[in-house]
Amino acid sequence: MSAAPIHIAGERLMLDPAGVLWWPARRLLAVADLHLEKGSSLAARGALIPPYDSRATLDRLIPLVRRYRPERLIALGDSFHDRHGASRLPREDAARIAALAQSAELVWVLGNHDPAPPEGLPGVTTAALHEGPLTFLHDATGRPGEISGHLHPKAAIATRGKWVSRACFIADSRRVVLPAFGAYTGGLDVRDPAIRALFPRGGRAFLLGRGRLFSFTLAELREAEPA
Repeated sequence: MSAAPIHIAGERLMLDPAGVLWWPARRLLAVADLHLEKGSSLAARGALIPPYDSRATLDRLIPLVRRYRPERLIALGDSFHDRHGASRLPREDAARIAALAQSAELVWVLGNHDPAPPEGLPGVTTAALHEGPLTFLHDATGRPGEISGHLHPKAAIATRGKWVSRACFIADSRRVVLPAFGAYTGGLDVRDPAIRALFPRGGRAFLLGRGRLFSFTLAELREAEPA
């Protein structure tokens, strides 16, 4: 896979097409919005969907951790779909998370879906992590140097006569918003006011592709209208 470099607060960060952020200087890997056990949460409300989202999400995450070998792995909030999601994890998935915590320091950033530490799992829990000039948190406040998730950004592009919608990173010289990583996560269009407010001067969207990213200015994407 070909990661894309960006610079924020004087730091070089890498955006991976799989949807994670790598900070080489600090050997730090960040991932946002895993929404583990969303399937079991929806099932409790009567939705008949396959209950394998946690397994599928971890199947994607674990190879990335093995590739980068981070010293610190940060989950940027909404790691579980609700505050009791960790207690519903299948035993084998809980064991896989415990193994991740053995290979790297695991930091759970609290989100709106999971406002309390995950029950029975290792790792450090915090509302925000301040590392050098950067701040890792769930929901961006608009301050410089923020690495966040929460918004599940996506964008649509025209290709070969049809419109394709993809999850994406959004970045400028001051901040970056990560795409949602979880198997059962939707997305918010980059033209939404919540995203516009964070990037009033524009920026770039990096759409996730197979092995590479596709970069467009936010102005280009906002001017495009799917047919």
